[in-house]
Amino acid sequence: MTETATGTYVIRGAAILGGDAEDLLIRDGVIAGRGIGLSAEGATVIDAAGLVALPGMVDIHTHLREPGREDAETVETGTRAAALGGYTAVHAMANSNPVADTAGVVEQVHSLGRASGWVDVRPVGAVTVGLAGEQLAELGAMADSRAQVRVFSDDGICVHDPVLMRRALEYVKAFDGVVAQHAQEPRLTAGAQMNEGTVSAVLGLAGWPAVAEESIIARDVLLAQHVGSRLHVCHVSTAGSVEIVRWAKERGINVTAEVTPHHLLLTDELVRSYDPVYKVNPPLRTDADVQALRAGLADGTIDVVGTDHAPHPSEHKECEWAQAAMGMTGLETALSVVQETMIETGLMTWADFARVTSTVPAAIGRVADQGRPLEAGEPANVILVDPAARWTVDPHKMATMGRNSPFAGRELPGAVVATFFKGHPTVLDGKLNTPYRHAAEPAGAGSNN
Repeated sequence: MTETATGTYVIRGAAILGGDAEDLLIRDGVIAGRGIGLSAEGATVIDAAGLVALPGMVDIHTHLREPGREDAETVETGTRAAALGGYTAVHAMANSNPVADTAGVVEQVHSLGRASGWVDVRPVGAVTVGLAGEQLAELGAMADSRAQVRVFSDDGICVHDPVLMRRALEYVKAFDGVVAQHAQEPRLTAGAQMNEGTVSAVLGLAGWPAVAEESIIARDVLLAQHVGSRLHVCHVSTAGSVEIVRWAKERGINVTAEVTPHHLLLTDELVRSYDPVYKVNPPLRTDADVQALRAGLADGTIDVVGTDHAPHPSEHKECEWAQAAMGMTGLETALSVVQETMIETGLMTWADFARVTSTVPAAIGRVADQGRPLEAGEPANVILVDPAARWTVDPHKMATMGRNSPFAGRELPGAVVATFFKGHPTVLDGKLNTPYRHAAEPAGAGSNN
Protein backbone atom coordinates (compact mmCIF):
# COMPACT_ATOMS: atom_id res chain seq x y z
CA MET A 1 0.00 0.00 0.00
CA THR A 2 1.52 3.30 -1.10
CA GLU A 3 0.67 6.73 0.19
CA THR A 4 0.77 10.11 -1.46
CA ALA A 5 4.08 11.95 -1.50
CA THR A 6 4.40 15.12 0.56
CA GLY A 7 6.46 18.29 0.26
CA THR A 8 9.89 19.35 1.43
CA TYR A 9 10.42 21.29 4.65
CA VAL A 10 13.41 22.53 6.61
CA ILE A 11 12.76 22.94 10.33
CA ARG A 12 15.42 25.44 11.31
CA GLY A 13 17.02 25.59 14.76
CA ALA A 14 14.72 23.42 16.88
CA ALA A 15 15.92 21.95 20.17
CA ILE A 16 15.75 18.22 19.39
CA LEU A 17 14.20 16.51 22.43
CA GLY A 18 15.00 19.67 24.35
CA GLY A 19 18.73 19.42 23.58
CA ASP A 20 20.91 21.34 21.16
CA ALA A 21 19.39 23.35 18.32
CA GLU A 22 19.58 21.57 14.97
CA ASP A 23 17.82 21.51 11.62
CA LEU A 24 15.54 18.76 10.35
CA LEU A 25 15.01 18.19 6.64
CA ILE A 26 11.70 16.53 5.80
CA ARG A 27 11.14 15.22 2.30
CA ASP A 28 8.44 12.90 0.93
CA GLY A 29 7.26 11.74 4.31
CA VAL A 30 10.60 10.94 5.92
CA ILE A 31 13.33 12.78 7.80
CA ALA A 32 15.91 13.21 5.07
CA GLY A 33 18.54 14.87 7.22
CA ARG A 34 19.44 16.21 10.65
CA GLY A 35 22.22 18.70 11.38
CA ILE A 36 23.23 22.34 11.13
CA GLY A 37 22.65 24.54 8.10
CA LEU A 38 20.54 22.09 6.13
CA SER A 39 18.85 23.27 2.96
CA ALA A 40 17.02 21.87 -0.03
CA GLU A 41 15.85 23.40 -3.28
CA GLY A 42 12.22 24.46 -3.12
CA ALA A 43 11.90 23.65 0.59
CA THR A 44 9.54 25.51 2.89
CA VAL A 45 11.64 26.83 5.78
CA ILE A 46 10.10 26.90 9.26
CA ASP A 47 11.88 29.04 11.85
CA ALA A 48 11.85 26.89 14.98
CA ALA A 49 14.17 28.94 17.19
CA GLY A 50 13.05 28.52 20.79
CA LEU A 51 10.90 25.50 19.93
CA VAL A 52 11.37 21.87 20.99
CA ALA A 53 11.14 19.15 18.33
CA LEU A 54 9.62 15.88 19.48
CA PRO A 55 8.29 12.72 17.85
CA GLY A 56 4.55 12.90 17.25
CA MET A 57 2.63 11.83 20.32
CA VAL A 58 0.77 8.50 20.41
CA ASP A 59 -2.31 8.16 22.59
CA ILE A 60 -2.91 4.62 23.78
CA HIS A 61 -6.39 5.53 25.12
CA THR A 62 -8.84 7.72 23.14
CA HIS A 63 -12.63 7.64 22.88
CA LEU A 64 -13.69 8.80 19.41
CA ARG A 65 -17.32 7.65 19.94
CA GLU A 66 -18.00 6.91 16.27
CA PRO A 67 -19.85 4.84 15.17
CA GLY A 68 -23.10 5.46 16.99
CA ARG A 69 -22.35 8.37 19.33
CA GLU A 70 -21.71 11.13 16.84
CA ASP A 71 -23.53 13.53 19.18
CA ALA A 72 -20.47 13.29 21.47
CA GLU A 73 -17.57 13.05 19.00
CA THR A 74 -16.70 11.81 15.53
CA VAL A 75 -13.49 10.41 14.14
CA GLU A 76 -13.11 13.68 12.21
CA THR A 77 -13.53 16.01 15.20
CA GLY A 78 -11.57 13.81 17.58
CA THR A 79 -8.61 13.49 15.24
CA ARG A 80 -8.60 17.23 14.57
CA ALA A 81 -8.29 17.68 18.33
CA ALA A 82 -5.54 15.07 18.41
CA ALA A 83 -3.50 16.85 15.73
CA LEU A 84 -3.83 20.18 17.54
CA GLY A 85 -2.69 18.46 20.72
CA GLY A 86 0.48 17.13 19.08
CA TYR A 87 -0.67 13.58 18.35
CA THR A 88 0.10 11.72 15.17
CA ALA A 89 -1.60 8.47 16.26
CA VAL A 90 -4.43 7.52 18.57
CA HIS A 91 -5.89 4.22 19.70
CA ALA A 92 -9.69 4.42 19.44
CA MET A 93 -11.43 2.57 22.25
CA ALA A 94 -14.04 -0.06 21.52
CA ASN A 95 -17.06 1.28 23.42
CA SER A 96 -18.81 2.72 20.38
CA ASN A 97 -22.32 1.73 19.26
CA PRO A 98 -22.11 -0.84 17.77
CA VAL A 99 -19.22 -2.02 19.90
CA ALA A 100 -15.95 -2.59 18.05
CA ASP A 101 -16.08 -6.33 18.65
CA THR A 102 -15.95 -7.53 15.03
CA ALA A 103 -13.63 -7.12 12.09
CA GLY A 104 -16.30 -5.10 10.30
CA VAL A 105 -16.54 -2.41 12.96
CA VAL A 106 -12.79 -1.99 13.51
CA GLU A 107 -12.30 -1.74 9.75
CA GLN A 108 -14.97 0.97 9.65
CA VAL A 109 -13.13 2.98 12.32
CA HIS A 110 -9.84 2.39 10.54
CA SER A 111 -11.30 3.63 7.24
CA LEU A 112 -12.83 6.70 8.89
CA GLY A 113 -9.42 7.54 10.31
CA ARG A 114 -7.74 7.24 6.91
CA ALA A 115 -10.43 9.39 5.32
CA SER A 116 -9.99 12.13 7.92
CA GLY A 117 -6.22 12.23 7.45
CA TRP A 118 -5.32 14.13 10.61
CA VAL A 119 -3.64 11.28 12.54
CA ASP A 120 -3.17 7.53 12.37
CA VAL A 121 -6.26 5.91 13.93
CA ARG A 122 -5.59 2.49 15.42
CA PRO A 123 -8.83 0.78 16.52
CA VAL A 124 -8.90 -1.04 19.85
CA GLY A 125 -10.94 -4.23 19.72
CA ALA A 126 -13.32 -5.28 22.47
CA VAL A 127 -12.27 -8.22 24.61
CA THR A 128 -15.82 -9.52 24.98
CA VAL A 129 -18.89 -9.46 22.76
CA GLY A 130 -20.83 -6.26 23.38
CA LEU A 131 -18.56 -5.49 26.36
CA ALA A 132 -20.86 -7.84 28.27
CA GLY A 133 -18.06 -9.85 29.89
CA GLU A 134 -19.59 -13.18 28.93
CA GLN A 135 -17.99 -14.35 25.67
CA LEU A 136 -14.72 -13.52 23.93
CA ALA A 137 -15.08 -11.29 20.89
CA GLU A 138 -13.59 -12.05 17.46
CA LEU A 139 -10.04 -11.28 18.57
CA GLY A 140 -8.31 -13.19 15.80
CA ALA A 141 -10.52 -11.77 13.06
CA MET A 142 -9.89 -8.22 14.28
CA ALA A 143 -6.16 -8.89 14.42
CA ASP A 144 -6.18 -10.19 10.84
CA SER A 145 -8.35 -7.37 9.45
CA ARG A 146 -7.11 -4.32 7.56
CA ALA A 147 -7.09 -2.54 10.94
CA GLN A 148 -4.56 -5.09 12.27
CA VAL A 149 -5.76 -4.66 15.84
CA ARG A 150 -3.18 -5.40 18.52
CA VAL A 151 -4.79 -3.78 21.58
CA PHE A 152 -7.97 -5.22 23.07
CA SER A 153 -9.98 -3.65 25.87
CA ASP A 154 -13.47 -3.47 27.34
CA ASP A 155 -12.48 -0.07 28.77
CA GLY A 156 -15.28 1.49 30.71
CA ILE A 157 -16.07 -1.99 32.01
CA CYS A 158 -13.73 -4.37 33.77
CA VAL A 159 -13.20 -7.90 32.47
CA HIS A 160 -13.99 -9.10 35.96
CA ASP A 161 -14.33 -12.84 35.26
CA PRO A 162 -10.84 -14.29 35.91
CA VAL A 163 -11.41 -17.28 33.62
CA LEU A 164 -12.42 -15.04 30.73
CA MET A 165 -9.48 -12.72 31.41
CA ARG A 166 -7.11 -15.68 31.38
CA ARG A 167 -8.51 -16.89 28.05
CA ALA A 168 -8.15 -13.43 26.52
CA LEU A 169 -4.53 -13.20 27.66
CA GLU A 170 -3.82 -16.63 26.19
CA TYR A 171 -5.59 -15.84 22.91
CA VAL A 172 -3.76 -12.60 22.09
CA LYS A 173 -0.37 -14.30 22.38
CA ALA A 174 -0.94 -15.81 18.93
CA PHE A 175 -0.58 -12.39 17.23
CA ASP A 176 1.50 -10.50 19.81
CA GLY A 177 -1.52 -8.62 21.12
CA VAL A 178 -2.12 -7.04 24.49
CA VAL A 179 -5.15 -6.90 26.77
CA ALA A 180 -5.71 -3.44 28.25
CA GLN A 181 -7.66 -3.80 31.47
CA HIS A 182 -10.00 -1.27 33.06
CA ALA A 183 -9.23 -2.31 36.63
CA GLN A 184 -12.45 -1.97 38.63
CA GLU A 185 -13.99 -4.69 40.76
CA PRO A 186 -17.70 -4.03 40.10
CA ARG A 187 -18.97 -5.36 43.40
CA LEU A 188 -16.77 -2.96 45.33
CA THR A 189 -17.86 0.05 43.29
CA ALA A 190 -21.63 -0.43 42.94
CA GLY A 191 -23.19 3.03 43.03
CA ALA A 192 -19.82 4.73 43.50
CA GLN A 193 -19.73 8.46 42.75
CA MET A 194 -16.19 9.53 43.70
CA ASN A 195 -13.04 8.43 45.51
CA GLU A 196 -13.73 6.78 48.84
CA GLY A 197 -12.11 8.89 51.52
CA THR A 198 -12.48 11.94 53.72
CA VAL A 199 -14.11 14.08 51.04
CA SER A 200 -16.70 11.45 50.10
CA ALA A 201 -17.59 11.05 53.76
CA VAL A 202 -18.08 14.80 54.17
CA LEU A 203 -20.14 15.10 50.98
CA GLY A 204 -22.17 11.97 51.60
CA LEU A 205 -21.35 10.49 48.21
CA ALA A 206 -20.83 6.75 47.71
CA GLY A 207 -17.12 6.00 47.57
CA TRP A 208 -14.99 4.22 44.94
CA PRO A 209 -12.29 2.53 47.08
CA ALA A 210 -8.70 2.21 45.94
CA VAL A 211 -8.79 -1.52 46.63
CA ALA A 212 -11.34 -1.98 43.83
CA GLU A 213 -8.61 -1.01 41.37
CA GLU A 214 -5.67 -2.57 43.15
CA SER A 215 -7.26 -6.01 43.61
CA ILE A 216 -7.91 -6.39 39.88
CA ILE A 217 -4.39 -5.28 38.97
CA ALA A 218 -2.93 -7.76 41.47
CA ARG A 219 -5.02 -10.58 40.03
CA ASP A 220 -4.25 -9.74 36.43
CA VAL A 221 -0.49 -9.41 36.75
CA LEU A 222 -0.48 -12.89 38.22
CA LEU A 223 -2.64 -14.16 35.35
CA ALA A 224 -0.29 -12.52 32.85
CA GLN A 225 2.66 -14.18 34.55
CA HIS A 226 0.89 -17.54 34.57
CA VAL A 227 0.13 -17.56 30.84
CA GLY A 228 3.18 -15.57 29.70
CA SER A 229 1.20 -12.83 28.02
CA ARG A 230 1.19 -9.03 27.76
CA LEU A 231 -1.03 -7.00 30.09
CA HIS A 232 -1.61 -3.26 29.96
CA VAL A 233 -3.32 -1.49 32.87
CA CYS A 234 -5.45 1.49 31.87
CA HIS A 235 -5.53 4.77 33.84
CA VAL A 236 -3.75 3.76 37.06
CA SER A 237 -4.96 6.13 39.78
CA THR A 238 -3.78 5.05 43.23
CA ALA A 239 -0.50 4.84 45.10
CA GLY A 240 -1.22 1.19 45.83
CA SER A 241 -1.63 0.43 42.14
CA VAL A 242 1.78 1.94 41.45
CA GLU A 243 3.32 -0.34 44.06
CA ILE A 244 1.65 -3.44 42.60
CA VAL A 245 2.87 -2.63 39.09
CA ARG A 246 6.36 -1.98 40.47
CA TRP A 247 6.27 -5.34 42.29
CA ALA A 248 5.19 -7.10 39.08
CA LYS A 249 7.93 -5.51 36.99
CA GLU A 250 10.57 -6.44 39.53
CA ARG A 251 9.54 -10.05 38.97
CA GLY A 252 9.75 -9.80 35.21
CA ILE A 253 6.02 -9.90 34.55
CA ASN A 254 5.15 -8.41 31.15
CA VAL A 255 2.94 -5.56 32.34
CA THR A 256 2.71 -1.95 31.24
CA ALA A 257 0.64 0.83 32.79
CA GLU A 258 -0.67 4.25 31.90
CA VAL A 259 -1.63 7.37 33.83
CA THR A 260 -3.91 10.16 32.60
CA PRO A 261 -2.97 13.84 32.69
CA HIS A 262 -5.91 14.62 34.98
CA HIS A 263 -4.77 12.08 37.54
CA LEU A 264 -1.34 13.76 37.54
CA LEU A 265 -2.79 17.15 38.46
CA LEU A 266 -6.28 17.08 39.99
CA THR A 267 -7.51 15.71 43.33
CA ASP A 268 -10.82 14.73 44.87
CA GLU A 269 -10.90 18.04 46.73
CA LEU A 270 -12.36 19.51 43.52
CA VAL A 271 -15.48 17.39 43.97
CA ARG A 272 -16.50 19.67 46.84
CA SER A 273 -17.80 21.99 44.11
CA TYR A 274 -20.25 19.28 42.95
CA ASP A 275 -19.29 20.28 39.40
CA PRO A 276 -19.82 17.15 37.24
CA VAL A 277 -16.87 18.10 35.03
CA TYR A 278 -14.76 16.49 37.76
CA LYS A 279 -16.68 13.18 37.65
CA VAL A 280 -14.50 10.55 36.02
CA ASN A 281 -13.73 6.83 36.18
CA PRO A 282 -11.47 6.00 37.92
CA PRO A 283 -12.20 8.98 40.14
CA LEU A 284 -9.89 11.80 41.07
CA ARG A 285 -7.91 10.60 44.08
CA THR A 286 -5.97 12.23 46.92
CA ASP A 287 -2.87 14.41 46.75
CA ALA A 288 -0.84 11.48 48.09
CA ASP A 289 -2.01 9.41 45.11
CA VAL A 290 -1.13 12.22 42.71
CA GLN A 291 2.41 12.42 44.09
CA ALA A 292 2.81 8.63 43.85
CA LEU A 293 1.62 8.66 40.24
CA ARG A 294 4.10 11.38 39.33
CA ALA A 295 6.92 9.46 40.99
CA GLY A 296 5.85 6.25 39.26
CA LEU A 297 5.83 7.92 35.86
CA ALA A 298 9.22 9.51 36.51
CA ASP A 299 10.92 6.26 37.55
CA GLY A 300 9.39 4.16 34.77
CA THR A 301 6.99 2.11 36.86
CA ILE A 302 4.20 3.74 34.89
CA ASP A 303 5.13 3.46 31.23
CA VAL A 304 2.97 5.95 29.38
CA VAL A 305 0.56 8.85 29.55
CA GLY A 306 -2.84 8.03 28.04
CA THR A 307 -5.43 10.78 27.79
CA ASP A 308 -8.62 8.72 28.27
CA HIS A 309 -10.16 11.49 26.15
CA ALA A 310 -13.88 11.01 26.87
CA PRO A 311 -16.13 13.66 25.30
CA HIS A 312 -19.80 13.81 26.24
CA PRO A 313 -22.76 15.86 25.03
CA SER A 314 -23.32 18.90 27.25
CA GLU A 315 -26.60 17.56 28.60
CA HIS A 316 -24.77 14.53 30.00
CA LYS A 317 -22.42 16.70 32.07
CA GLU A 318 -24.43 19.84 32.80
CA CYS A 319 -26.78 18.16 35.22
CA GLU A 320 -26.85 17.00 38.83
CA TRP A 321 -23.78 15.07 39.96
CA ALA A 322 -25.46 11.69 40.46
CA GLN A 323 -26.87 11.64 36.92
CA ALA A 324 -23.79 13.00 35.14
CA ALA A 325 -21.68 10.84 32.84
CA MET A 326 -18.13 10.02 33.84
CA GLY A 327 -15.30 11.32 31.71
CA MET A 328 -13.14 14.27 30.67
CA THR A 329 -11.66 15.53 27.43
CA GLY A 330 -7.88 15.51 27.18
CA LEU A 331 -6.33 15.45 23.72
CA GLU A 332 -5.75 19.20 23.44
CA THR A 333 -4.46 19.70 26.99
CA ALA A 334 -2.35 16.59 27.64
CA LEU A 335 0.99 18.03 26.57
CA SER A 336 0.54 21.13 28.70
CA VAL A 337 -0.54 19.22 31.80
CA VAL A 338 2.42 16.84 31.54
CA GLN A 339 4.75 19.79 31.05
CA GLU A 340 3.39 21.43 34.19
CA THR A 341 3.36 18.34 36.39
CA MET A 342 6.46 16.50 35.20
CA ILE A 343 8.83 18.80 33.32
CA GLU A 344 8.43 22.07 35.19
CA THR A 345 8.71 20.16 38.47
CA GLY A 346 12.05 18.70 37.37
CA LEU A 347 10.78 15.11 37.46
CA MET A 348 11.29 14.57 33.72
CA THR A 349 13.07 16.01 30.69
CA TRP A 350 11.66 16.51 27.21
CA ALA A 351 13.45 13.30 26.19
CA ASP A 352 11.55 11.51 28.96
CA PHE A 353 8.37 13.17 27.71
CA ALA A 354 8.96 11.69 24.25
CA ARG A 355 9.42 8.26 25.80
CA VAL A 356 6.14 8.23 27.75
CA THR A 357 3.98 9.99 25.15
CA SER A 358 5.36 8.56 21.92
CA THR A 359 8.02 5.84 21.89
CA VAL A 360 6.59 3.48 24.49
CA PRO A 361 2.88 3.86 23.63
CA ALA A 362 3.75 3.13 19.98
CA ALA A 363 5.63 0.02 21.11
CA ILE A 364 2.74 -1.16 23.30
CA GLY A 365 0.30 -0.76 20.41
CA ARG A 366 2.78 -2.28 17.93
CA VAL A 367 2.57 0.82 15.69
CA ALA A 368 5.79 0.39 13.74
CA ASP A 369 6.07 3.80 12.06
CA GLN A 370 5.22 5.94 15.10
CA GLY A 371 7.35 6.91 18.08
CA ARG A 372 10.49 6.71 16.01
CA PRO A 373 13.74 8.64 16.65
CA LEU A 374 14.14 12.02 14.98
CA GLU A 375 16.89 10.71 12.72
CA ALA A 376 17.52 10.53 8.98
CA GLY A 377 15.53 7.78 7.32
CA GLU A 378 12.78 7.69 9.93
CA PRO A 379 9.10 8.53 9.25
CA ALA A 380 8.49 12.26 9.65
CA ASN A 381 5.96 12.24 12.46
CA VAL A 382 7.21 15.32 14.26
CA ILE A 383 5.82 18.07 16.48
CA LEU A 384 7.18 21.48 17.40
CA VAL A 385 6.38 22.77 20.88
CA ASP A 386 6.79 26.24 22.36
CA PRO A 387 7.61 25.48 26.02
CA ALA A 388 7.50 29.18 26.97
CA ALA A 389 3.93 29.70 25.81
CA ARG A 390 1.10 30.18 28.28
CA TRP A 391 -2.57 29.78 27.41
CA THR A 392 -5.92 29.67 29.15
CA VAL A 393 -8.12 26.66 28.45
CA ASP A 394 -11.42 27.53 26.76
CA PRO A 395 -13.37 24.37 25.87
CA HIS A 396 -15.54 26.31 23.43
CA LYS A 397 -12.49 27.07 21.29
CA MET A 398 -11.36 23.46 21.06
CA ALA A 399 -11.72 21.16 18.06
CA THR A 400 -13.28 18.35 20.08
CA MET A 401 -17.06 18.36 20.33
CA GLY A 402 -16.76 17.70 24.05
CA ARG A 403 -16.88 20.75 26.32
CA ASN A 404 -16.18 18.71 29.47
CA SER A 405 -12.60 19.80 30.14
CA PRO A 406 -11.63 19.83 33.82
CA PHE A 407 -9.03 22.47 32.98
CA ALA A 408 -11.48 25.10 31.75
CA GLY A 409 -10.29 28.56 32.81
CA ARG A 410 -6.90 27.25 33.96
CA GLU A 411 -3.69 28.71 32.58
CA LEU A 412 -1.35 26.02 31.29
CA PRO A 413 2.20 26.06 29.90
CA GLY A 414 3.39 24.91 26.51
CA ALA A 415 1.73 24.99 23.12
CA VAL A 416 1.91 22.86 19.99
CA VAL A 417 3.08 25.09 17.14
CA ALA A 418 3.25 22.48 14.37
CA THR A 419 2.38 18.83 13.80
CA PHE A 420 3.84 16.87 10.89
CA PHE A 421 1.99 13.64 10.10
CA LYS A 422 3.83 11.46 7.58
CA GLY A 423 5.78 14.54 6.59
CA HIS A 424 2.70 16.66 5.98
CA PRO A 425 1.96 19.68 8.22
CA THR A 426 -1.50 19.06 9.64
CA VAL A 427 -0.96 21.92 12.11
CA LEU A 428 0.99 25.14 11.46
CA ASP A 429 1.28 28.18 13.73
CA GLY A 430 -0.92 26.38 16.24
CA LYS A 431 -3.84 26.11 13.80
CA LEU A 432 -5.19 23.28 11.69
CA ASN A 433 -3.66 23.29 8.22
CA THR A 434 -4.78 20.51 5.89
CA PRO A 435 -5.09 16.74 6.39
CA TYR A 436 -2.80 14.15 4.91
CA ARG A 437 -4.31 12.38 1.93
CA HIS A 438 -3.80 8.63 1.80
CA ALA A 439 -3.69 6.70 -1.43
CA ALA A 440 -6.69 4.51 -2.14
CA GLU A 441 -6.80 1.49 0.15
CA PRO A 442 -6.89 -1.87 -1.66
CA ALA A 443 -9.91 -4.06 -1.15
CA GLY A 444 -9.67 -7.26 0.83
CA ALA A 445 -8.53 -8.25 4.28
CA GLY A 446 -5.20 -7.27 5.70
CA SER A 447 -2.54 -9.55 7.11
CA ASN A 448 -0.40 -9.84 10.19
CA ASN A 449 2.79 -9.27 8.22
